[in-house]
Amino acid sequence: MVIGVDLGGTNVRAGLVAPNGVLSHQRKHLLNNRESLDATLIQLIDVIRPLVTPAVKGIGIGVPSVVDVENGIVFNVANIPSWERVPLKSILEDAFKMQVVVNNDVNCFILGEHRYGLVKGMKTVVGMASGTGLGTGIIINNELFLGNNCGAGEVGLIGYRDQNIEYYASGNFFKVFYNMTAETAHQQAIEGDVAALESWKEFGGHIGHAVKTVAYAYDPEAIVIGGSLAKAYKFFATAMFRALEDFTFPESIKRLKILQSESENIALLGAAALIRDEDAVSVNVL
Repeated sequence: MVIGVDLGGTNVRAGLVAPNGVLSHQRKHLLNNRESLDATLIQLIDVIRPLVTPAVKGIGIGVPSVVDVENGIVFNVANIPSWERVPLKSILEDAFKMQVVVNNDVNCFILGEHRYGLVKGMKTVVGMASGTGLGTGIIINNELFLGNNCGAGEVGLIGYRDQNIEYYASGNFFKVFYNMTAETAHQQAIEGDVAALESWKEFGGHIGHAVKTVAYAYDPEAIVIGGSLAKAYKFFATAMFRALEDFTFPESIKRLKILQSESENIALLGAAALIRDEDAVSVNVL
């Protein structure tokens, strides 16, 4: 068994993951992210501790930040101000006396989809998570691609219009242009509100540009869209696909699969898979 942990800016989820990807004993805890480093670490440790048994061989954890994967150090974790430079691997290994592997949360998302989810068996795939921000995780030839600083695939930071892609293809879009949260826009769209439906069409054009950028850069077999905004997929999908109609290589777009993630636990499963990759001697990271 392996413990998988998905650390967000406002909550932490953990669970036991069997070799076949079955998740059990899931725990979720709201994180007081304004507390000190020590206090937030105690909250994290308290969520994990009840899951530790002699059968557990390691802990994999996904964190919303750039990660020094080799040393397990996380930097400037999103929405947790006290986490500027945290040697998370050594802290958790000292606390639990077992192997700990740390990686970016969106990398864990696509790793979970690749091992257990929608793109199992595909060689080159990309995960795109749209929520508070826009994150991207990449698998090339069955290996997680990190780049030199675990920052590969940050397409959200590429310039777009007067800002960058993330500005328009995340929850920020609804806050800035419609003065509401994406959650509110989603609920209003469900209720048939015309303005809300139009907002999602506009958003679809922006996320379509993000998809197009990923397709040009990596030419993947599939792109899996996750994150909290993926719940509204049916409201923006048509506009997203329309934005791809002028793609320079139409045959490539015809073959590209664009999928809506179906599991809210997939990043947690991917975090657990970090330990299994470590056990394979080759860490399966480029």
